[in-house]
Amino acid sequence: MTNNVKDTIRALAAAKAIIDGRNPFTEYSSVLVTAEHAFAVVLLACMGGDSRKAAAMLNEGLVQGIEERLALYASKGGAA
Repeated sequence: MTNNVKDTIRALAAAKAIIDGRNPFTEYSSVLVTAEHAFAVVLLACMGGDSRKAAAMLNEGLVQGIEERLALYASKGGAA
């Protein structure tokens, strides 16, 4: 199994845990709050608990990467 496939499996498992049985269409605000919390915890873990470095990583890497993934999804026929 390739690393890309493993990453996709991890991402789907994380999304399932974040959604946790809630309806993401009607309860999107609470789902997004949980996602924000999860992203913050992961960034802090990756940056050794340094909140300044975590914020920099968010602004310099994570936002751009998410935008690129959303664009790729849209280019493959995903909802626009």
